[in-house]
Amino acid sequence: MPRTVEIVADSGRKPRSVERLRDWEYVERQMHRLICAWGRYFADWQDKIVVHRQVWEQAECVRRLRSRLAQFPGAAANLDQPVSAALERLTNTVLLAPSHQDAAEGIYGLLNRLLVKAYADYATRAHPVHDAPTLELLNEVITIKEGMRLWLRDYRRRFPHTIEKSYAERIECAAADCGWLLEPLAVGVEAAQPAGVHTGFRLPRWPARPAGTVVKHNDWPFIDADFCTRVETRRLFWCMGYMREMNLAMDQLRWLYDSPAMPWEFHHDISRHLWDESRHGDSGCSRLADFGITLAEVGFGSYQGDEPLAGRAPLYPQAGQNQPGALPAAEAAAPLSGAELYEQVFHIGMVAETGHFQVKREAYDDFKAGGDLESAEMMLFDIIDEQTHVQYAHRWLPVLAQHAGVDHSGYRERAAEVRRKLQEEKCQAEAKAKALPRDVNDPAFALYQRLLDTMRRFKPLSNAGDRSPRSMLPM
Repeated sequence: MPRTVEIVADSGRKPRSVERLRDWEYVERQMHRLICAWGRYFADWQDKIVVHRQVWEQAECVRRLRSRLAQFPGAAANLDQPVSAALERLTNTVLLAPSHQDAAEGIYGLLNRLLVKAYADYATRAHPVHDAPTLELLNEVITIKEGMRLWLRDYRRRFPHTIEKSYAERIECAAADCGWLLEPLAVGVEAAQPAGVHTGFRLPRWPARPAGTVVKHNDWPFIDADFCTRVETRRLFWCMGYMREMNLAMDQLRWLYDSPAMPWEFHHDISRHLWDESRHGDSGCSRLADFGITLAEVGFGSYQGDEPLAGRAPLYPQAGQNQPGALPAAEAAAPLSGAELYEQVFHIGMVAETGHFQVKREAYDDFKAGGDLESAEMMLFDIIDEQTHVQYAHRWLPVLAQHAGVDHSGYRERAAEVRRKLQEEKCQAEAKAKALPRDVNDPAFALYQRLLDTMRRFKPLSNAGDRSPRSMLPM
């Protein structure tokens, strides 16, 4: 294939490839939104882990393209210049899938393949020396997308599905209108907006949960009662507590999808935060598995306990399009307002994560002293991640406040006061928990004792008899 020269006789100081990179960056950013839009439908635990990692990997694809664009003259000052509305129509076509299984094919199959083919075509025609940095980043992106293709292949072996013909045809037509992403598109009068903003697409109110993981017996009150004085209880708490952090990752898909007006850097940081929380969930789950404890045994509950969909996937959109009314009203999530997003970021970063550092460090010291180095390692890596997450909150809360028009003054003092009130409530809850009867015929208490015994047999703690009081849970 003959090489394509990226300048023309009357071009300025930017090669033609800059406009092509802008189009690709837009589509990659919208693919990030599509993964977030449909991610809450994946029910299997391991699929959740993969999809959440893909959110981060896709954010990294966008970062790579933006970094390359910033290297060209004048581009760094405005990386978000308008692109053709045809690209929005393409990504909206993929978004508005007839079902979750069709969406997986549209995102990870058709759109993913379209991008890879465009990158491969460019690589065959670009100068291998002059434009080596672009070719290097495209090679990195293609490697990430090959992982997505292989995951889809494995997913289809477990969940066979044939894409709806009319949906595939709509995507093909939209891709053809975009010239298969092989050449840059003229912007025209109408510029592209983020995927979904001109549609009625809504995320499901409740994310899907693995089958058979409904919480049967609530042993948390007994764990609360013994947390301060029993290191074995603290070990059980952190394994189960980290497992439940998968809830936050699933919620953060909404943070990302419902904040299209926020700067890309916010989405990049939250994508990393989401992946971290998903890994924390898997840290707890995998540590429980080390002890021979399954999700089915302990249950995978939400923080709020509102789990009408526990154990099954949410309903799919109906009638071929995800427009208003396609999801039953009780199951469709209203978009997060700016104020609601501010409050969620505030509570996670300034209250929950900031408030738990002391008890986490104590647990790390106790597990290490007791000879359970793997549980100590689980604690340490979480502490490292959470320190970064608190920095994200400090960075983005002022921006979120400005977008939402909410008062951000004195936010540190407000966070301290919230933590104080939650600590008081936890003290009251612990006092009630200590008064609970400990009856071996109580299924919840029996579960608590069985879990402790199971962990003790697998990896006894040498300091299990130490009843020196530790800090109470902050909330």
